[in-house]
Amino acid sequence: MTDTAHRVVVTGLGVLTALGEGMAETWSGLLEGRSGIGPLRAYDPSPLRTRIGAEIAGFDPGAYASRRTLRMLNRGDRLALAGASLAVSDAGLDGTGELGYRTGLFLGGNKEMPRMEELIGAVGAARDERGRVDLATLGRTASSQITPLFFVEGLQPAAAFHISAKFGIRGANAFFAGTADAGLAAIGHGARAVRRGEADVVVAGGYDDATSWWPMSKMDGLGVLTTRNESGDAAFRPYDVDRSGSVFGEGAALLVLEEREHAQARGARIYAEVTGYGAGNDGVAPPMPDPRARGLSRAIGNALRTAGRGVRTDYIAAHGCATPLGDVSETRALHDALGGAAAAAEISSVKPQTGHLVGGAGALNAAVTAMALHTGVVPATRNLETPGPGCDLDYVPGDPRDSRPATALALARGLEGQAVAVAMDGVR
Repeated sequence: MTDTAHRVVVTGLGVLTALGEGMAETWSGLLEGRSGIGPLRAYDPSPLRTRIGAEIAGFDPGAYASRRTLRMLNRGDRLALAGASLAVSDAGLDGTGELGYRTGLFLGGNKEMPRMEELIGAVGAARDERGRVDLATLGRTASSQITPLFFVEGLQPAAAFHISAKFGIRGANAFFAGTADAGLAAIGHGARAVRRGEADVVVAGGYDDATSWWPMSKMDGLGVLTTRNESGDAAFRPYDVDRSGSVFGEGAALLVLEEREHAQARGARIYAEVTGYGAGNDGVAPPMPDPRARGLSRAIGNALRTAGRGVRTDYIAAHGCATPLGDVSETRALHDALGGAAAAAEISSVKPQTGHLVGGAGALNAAVTAMALHTGVVPATRNLETPGPGCDLDYVPGDPRDSRPATALALARGLEGQAVAVAMDGVR
């Protein structure tokens, strides 16, 4: 970022998706073309119109936290703590004691509910003889049915406390509530903290248990999810003429951002450099996007401006949510923001393989961007066979490409028009 002496690099990646636990497993799954999407199994989804998702099988939160801590974490918060642990370890910062006052934490998520079992049990115990909820009985019995930890667990930024406590993170911090924009906004603001000299190291990213019952039931009627359950992992088709909506996935993606000289002094591996951040808003009523995605276009322009480079961009980790209007408007925003350079960019969405991580989706795009710059390989957009009308850019159909990108963008769009872009450069 050109307005400061402090440069920001990515030194750690902590990712959990249905493709695997850790960035290496997810990355290999992406390049191999595997998909984590399948029938939902954590509960009976038969009342829902969308009954498929990308669930993480065999996740053991006990590997990252004590039993006492786990009592205060819902599924999403457990994924966040695991993602942070993987990122800190990948950066070579674990086992060094408290990270201290020069380390910050910036998180984004879509948490709305704690674990529901306790509340359902309390409400069930307060029914009258006709099966109706008796509020008078609930008032008398709730304190014995619901522990105080239930309310602590329900706090939106609960994961921030537990991550800070585990690693002794005591510096700059913030929590961003939202959908796909939240985790990428956390990364952008975390990079700003390093750039401005507020921190030497920042852990930043997003997470979500988007396949759990509450978010699935909430989104089921909004028309943004595909209902082609019979298609299985072929149902999620960004930019394709046959696209019909998203499929949710659960997971976390957290990055360690570090001041470049600080990273070099300790001999850290550097994946990429974060050079720019921008945000914008469509300013229209959800869930329909602005036809030209004006917020996203502004976000891209702001990210490139702060990066201090031209519009030429080699790779773009796109939002690619596979809704009829979403993909077309995203394409128009890329044309508007990049002009003729849009046609030369390689653009892909990994969501058909990982599912749409909602609060963690933008952060996953940042991790994918860093890996593409680090390895020189661009992942493909799975299930893209025939681009739909208005989807006229290079969305990398078929197989990954060993194209050695030097510049990149990570994009995210929120349900209510929020848009975020983060610019990165390779360090080879």
